[in-house]
Amino acid sequence: MLNKTSILLAGCLVLAACSDGGVREEASYDVAENEAAESADSVAGSPNISPTAAPGVAFNYRYAFRVPDVQIAAVQEVHAAACETLGISRCRITGMRYQLIDEDEVEGFLSFKLDPMIARKFGKEAISSVEKAEGILVDSEISGRDVGTQIDNSQRRSSDMGAELKRIERRLAAKGLGDRERSELQEQAERLRGRLSSEKETRREDEASLATTPMQFSYSSGDGILGLGRNPLSGALDTSIGSFVTMASFVIVAIGVILPWLILAILLLLLWRSPLGRGARGWFTKQAELAEPQE
Repeated sequence: MLNKTSILLAGCLVLAACSDGGVREEASYDVAENEAAESADSVAGSPNISPTAAPGVAFNYRYAFRVPDVQIAAVQEVHAAACETLGISRCRITGMRYQLIDEDEVEGFLSFKLDPMIARKFGKEAISSVEKAEGILVDSEISGRDVGTQIDNSQRRSSDMGAELKRIERRLAAKGLGDRERSELQEQAERLRGRLSSEKETRREDEASLATTPMQFSYSSGDGILGLGRNPLSGALDTSIGSFVTMASFVIVAIGVILPWLILAILLLLLWRSPLGRGARGWFTKQAELAEPQE
């Protein structure tokens, strides 16, 4: 208990120090805090690392799976159904593709927008469903962007510009301004209003990125493992089968081209040796003799 209390106290002190300094990390990871809670259900072959719940950080999840080609469509359906079960307020499908590249090669992807609080759990469950379909996780990436700091900076800029705009408006309301000065102040006010509108739109986009977490699953067929390439025995077998199929195709095409002519030659030879052929040869010989001039 003492060790856990010490770890939590140290974590709080570190967070307090970061808060005082006004510095935010783009993406932070806390392994010790989640290790005990998630060691029992960690996915084999993938690191048990969880992004720290950092207010103001917008995360983006990407997973790449290697799945048997006949299972890719089924796995996509399982992932899509899991999203639909959560409801559109917590999960929305934003893109999908299934592509048959070759007779034995399939690729696809699914993209989602998720409630940030359930994003990692959704990803872990997706990995489990891939493993049940005899697939593997070959690549995973969780990236973060410190949107909170950008929003704070934007609000400060807007506050400064708002104060400057009020000063200009008070000056414009004063009496005794010349036409040139009034025109310049009006131009400055319009520029400030435009910048304030732009800052507001940027903050709205950043706030929207905090409200939902993008997640993308990509699927490919085959039995290789990223970093190791294809299984050498399987690759050799595929090469042998491919060579045999090529040879068989060549033989079939050659037979298809030569066989009709060979059959025709055999028929002509049989006709030549048949009584009809002998009679025809005798008739032609007799006609040739009759056509010769008599001496």
